[in-house]
Amino acid sequence: MPKPQTGDHGTYFDRYINLVQTDDCVKGLQDSMGSLNGYLDAIPAAKADYAYGEGKWPVKQVLQHIIDAERIFGYRALCISRGEQQSLPGFDENSYADHATAGGRSLQSLVAELKRVRQSTIDLFASFTPEQLDAKGVSNNTPTKANSLGFMILGHWLHHEKILKERYGV
Repeated sequence: MPKPQTGDHGTYFDRYINLVQTDDCVKGLQDSMGSLNGYLDAIPAAKADYAYGEGKWPVKQVLQHIIDAERIFGYRALCISRGEQQSLPGFDENSYADHATAGGRSLQSLVAELKRVRQSTIDLFASFTPEQLDAKGVSNNTPTKANSLGFMILGHWLHHEKILKERYGV
């Protein structure tokens, strides 16, 4: 399945999809495991509760956000691949962060969970047929292809990995 085109998803998500260097979301997800695992394993425990500015999420909350978003994007892809035609709901990342318990969790538990979620995402997207990846539904009142959601997952991680490196020093 080729990289998504204009009209395959909301333009907001181009910021993530444009970060992805592969033309195959399944292969990209599979290939991402090694670098994701290596990066996550190298986050120092001393940085777990660090935030680079007032009102910014600590590292653990950023990881929780990535977990939440990957699950939501994966669920949307599942629904769309199965022919769902109702508009799937959007989500307010800040509200989710306010209701999450990342601050009370260990860095190790969040890292382990993110690795499991990514493996589950790989399994999900690998199970889709080309027709299912090409399926179009509605997500947050915007036409969206299942394939686009795989690229969003990949690009969303790349976006936050860059922020973690540049602004958090991890």
